[in-house]
Amino acid sequence: MNNRVYDNRELSWLKFNERVLEEAQDSATPLLERLLFQSIFASNLDEFFRVRVGSLYDSSLVDDDHKDNKSKMRPSEQLSAIFERVHELIPIKDKTYKAICEELELKNIVHKNIKALTEQDKKFLEAYYAYEVKPFLNAFIIDKRHPFPFLANQSIYAVAKLASKSAVTVGIVSCNEKFQRVIFLPDDEGCISYILVEELILHYADKAFEGYKIEEKALMRVTRNADIDVDEGFDSELDFRQNMSELINKRKRLCPVRLQLSKQISDTVLNELLSRLELSEKQVFVEKTPLDMSYVFAVFDKAADRKELFFPKQEPQPSAMIDPSRSMIEQIDEKDLFLHYPYESIKPFIRLLDEAAKDDSVTSVKMTLYRVAKNSKVIKALCNAAENGKDVLVLVELRARFDEENNIGWSKLLEESGCHVMYGPQGLKVHSKLCLITRKVGDSVKYTVQVGTGNYNEKTAGLYTDLCLMTSNNDIAQDACEVFRTLSMGELVESSKALMVAPHCLQNKVVELMDNEISIARAGGEGYVAAKLNSLTDKVLMDKIIECSQAGVKVELVIRGISCLVAGVEGVTDNVQIRSIVGRYLEHARIYIFGTGVRKKVYISSADYMTRNTTRRVEVAAPILSEEVKKRVLDIFDTQMQDNVKARIMQPDGKYVRAERGDIAIDAQSRFYAEAYANAPKPAPVNDSKAVEPEKEKKGFLGWLKRLFRRKKK
Repeated sequence: MNNRVYDNRELSWLKFNERVLEEAQDSATPLLERLLFQSIFASNLDEFFRVRVGSLYDSSLVDDDHKDNKSKMRPSEQLSAIFERVHELIPIKDKTYKAICEELELKNIVHKNIKALTEQDKKFLEAYYAYEVKPFLNAFIIDKRHPFPFLANQSIYAVAKLASKSAVTVGIVSCNEKFQRVIFLPDDEGCISYILVEELILHYADKAFEGYKIEEKALMRVTRNADIDVDEGFDSELDFRQNMSELINKRKRLCPVRLQLSKQISDTVLNELLSRLELSEKQVFVEKTPLDMSYVFAVFDKAADRKELFFPKQEPQPSAMIDPSRSMIEQIDEKDLFLHYPYESIKPFIRLLDEAAKDDSVTSVKMTLYRVAKNSKVIKALCNAAENGKDVLVLVELRARFDEENNIGWSKLLEESGCHVMYGPQGLKVHSKLCLITRKVGDSVKYTVQVGTGNYNEKTAGLYTDLCLMTSNNDIAQDACEVFRTLSMGELVESSKALMVAPHCLQNKVVELMDNEISIARAGGEGYVAAKLNSLTDKVLMDKIIECSQAGVKVELVIRGISCLVAGVEGVTDNVQIRSIVGRYLEHARIYIFGTGVRKKVYISSADYMTRNTTRRVEVAAPILSEEVKKRVLDIFDTQMQDNVKARIMQPDGKYVRAERGDIAIDAQSRFYAEAYANAPKPAPVNDSKAVEPEKEKKGFLGWLKRLFRRKKK
């Protein structure tokens, strides 16, 4: 096969993150939203290094001869290519941040240079440092008598080259002792001015190392590997929940994979750090932006009344399909219901769970949980159902990366409320979004099933685009029963009628549906395959897509992130179009479409076309059987295919270019929200004029200090 048709997974992901950075550069996006995209770019890169680079690092040590089945690159070759590409992206990121800050300064929001402060600001910060920072600092000297300190993952430190009478050594100061990260300077005629605490600590580094002369100094931040094989590290003496707690603690101390610096430092200091951290120079990234961009949320809060700097406020709307005055279960018995987040509210689904918790006819509620909100209404409803005597079975996936601790806590709370909690089978994550409510009505058993593309999380339902199907279809219900039966027995679904269920009944069914389109195209008919996905990496499915293209099947793919398949390669993927949409909301829904006209089959799913989803997870794809709902899902896909504002089109060389604007600008996400407002049965007016309460005056020393300097300025 032509190697040009495959792209490396990690390099494709970096292309996606570059598209995120492009949103930070877009002058049509409000300024503080651009700053948010800059922060998302940085946090994405953090997780990429922790997970993907960490995994490749492990692989390069264990078996560097193993080649990626698509790009044919060894782990060490992939790491080199990643480091090279990230080094190319850093200056672009720095330039973008500088441009945003310059524009924000014109709007009186200033990230001040600590070396260019007014005398009043200097006095304020001197006092702030003396009373709010210095007493809590931890400083370390590194020499033969003092061991190198443990540097916590993604924490910021000041590092200094120290000269004394006896020798030159290195000093390190932690900037993460629960300090207030953003220090807002006393108000100056409505101007929001601030510095970051690490900048203050670096500025006064000489006060942390009295008796030493500081020859140079910089900020640094270490990213550690977070790739842990849960099943490989399983201790048979502990239960699964105890194992997860042990592995979470272990992860915190895994090896470094990246070192960020705020400026170039001498070889003496750098070599000392690299030696201690066991890193190479290519893993060092010098950045002119803050090393941790999460501080932006504090600035957003401070500037909350500057409406012109944010996207216009939009609220999830009530669905036109649902009557708020009637029972959810009754309405689902009559017809399939559908929700499109974040444009439509998740509240009807929460109402369904609350209703099930109280309904005397409900005998059981079964549900899979992957990630839930901080103050989860879903968890509350399940606990209420158990306390009301319902049989509640909840599969809590403890291996949801970086949500393990939360899920351990939720699993304990559910058990305390009387729910039966179970975990996924060994070696397989349960990523499906499936809920089954069983009722005894007279002599018959009735079911209500919900299948979603996103987590049962009220917060992300307002930020991610996802789909929710609620149905009483018996074939779907029977398959859902089998999913929960097999999970409770530690088994896997081997066959299904309506649902596609990974790992045994999804990839093969998608291949069969594609084969059918190939047969139709070869017989002279119109073959069509389409999908909306987060990522495409499954080589079995990619090769089948190539076969579709070569047989004359038209293939349309909307892929937000990774695509290891390259579209438009002559003779191979001529009939494949791949587009990516990166906008205000995170595209997260998965849709599969096969066929044209009356034979068109449509599914929604929790599964991407990734090997981990199709063969190493329990996933569910549900058919859309209602013509009303099917039309809505197809409209969603068609609108995204027409997007010419936020869409990028993949080129035959694997690069992405923005879709050409036509006479009419089509921003799919904006259109969906406009439709949700227009179709809502009782539109709730958005009140952008709501007054913002003034910030409460801080008490104690900091409040006194700020009041003092305000009076002096007056």
